[in-house]
Amino acid sequence: MATPPIPIAYQQELPAVPDWLNKGDSAWQMTASTLVGIQSMPGLLIIYASIVKKKWAVNSAFMVLYAFAAVLICWVLVCYRMAFGDQLLPFWGKGAPALGQKYLVGRARVPESTHEVDGKTVTTEPFYAMATLVYFQFTFAAITVILLAGSVLGRMNIRAWMAFVPLWLMFSYTVGAFSLWGGGFLYQWGVIDYSGGYVIHVSSGIAGLTAAYWVGPRLKSDKERFPPNNVLLMLAGAGLLWMGWSGFNGGAPYAAHIASSIAILNTNVAAATSLLVWTCLDVIFFGKPSVIGAVQGMMTGLVCITPGAGLVQSWAAIVMGILSGSIPWVTMMILHKKCSLLQQVSFTFLKLFYFLTIASFVKKKKTHVICAIDLMLIEA
Repeated sequence: MATPPIPIAYQQELPAVPDWLNKGDSAWQMTASTLVGIQSMPGLLIIYASIVKKKWAVNSAFMVLYAFAAVLICWVLVCYRMAFGDQLLPFWGKGAPALGQKYLVGRARVPESTHEVDGKTVTTEPFYAMATLVYFQFTFAAITVILLAGSVLGRMNIRAWMAFVPLWLMFSYTVGAFSLWGGGFLYQWGVIDYSGGYVIHVSSGIAGLTAAYWVGPRLKSDKERFPPNNVLLMLAGAGLLWMGWSGFNGGAPYAAHIASSIAILNTNVAAATSLLVWTCLDVIFFGKPSVIGAVQGMMTGLVCITPGAGLVQSWAAIVMGILSGSIPWVTMMILHKKCSLLQQVSFTFLKLFYFLTIASFVKKKKTHVICAIDLMLIEA
């Protein structure tokens, strides 16, 4: 009896499918890229437009829209290879376009990531095309700049923002990305940043503090009353941000495997725990829960778990959520009132700073301790 022909979709040699391509990894990485992109467009766009006063809503949304487009063009023209290309300096790659067909359809590779594991020399080479990696890393670069925008909402002229975005991307973001992810000196020292704790959250938080300080505080009348202009839209944007974070942390391993699954679960567990802790503290100290407070707790939990999402156990995600929902709450609600430096910048920025930097500091300490505990358990 003749063997039936194998459908073309299941044959060994497929059109445009080289032997190194893993279709599962490729499909997941493109999905994760889309989820991270949705965090910015429309997630943060909606949050920013709805959380500020109505008179600033359109300008705030346009800042996000412009940044997303500008970062993409700068990324493919020069910045991707400054962050993930061949080394120029220990903290910077050689800038070059990432637009050539031959370059984009070849296997993804981070050339300077060569290191030794168990006596063997290995290089980061995911099982999909370079075009996939270029776009995935673009979505990280874009959200970093857009997070930074939260520190100057309602205070920066759009023309100044148009000049700031490409300059900061080129001279700040690419340095951190290459140093930690692209094979630079921090990578070679063994520093681990699972999904952007240093490269994204700390860099945007510190840059936001610097920008807010030099731009200066808003007018007194604007600072005294700063209600969101649309709470329901703010919640919709927060939901998109939360769900998109599964792609943020789930795509960091560059593959669809067990670490991705653990990372996604831990991400959501930490966010939910932090939200509940922040809400409980609002009820205990202020007598009632706050919708805005719940969103703030969610964001600190997401930020906190990011560098360790695929490295720690799920019980540890609950511990990190408890601490990320309490320590930033104390610094934001109590300590900032006693610090003259922080009082010189806007309250809106302080929220961003607490989310990205305080939560990032907390997570670094917890991740190091919890990873050490995990290793002890494994060895035992």
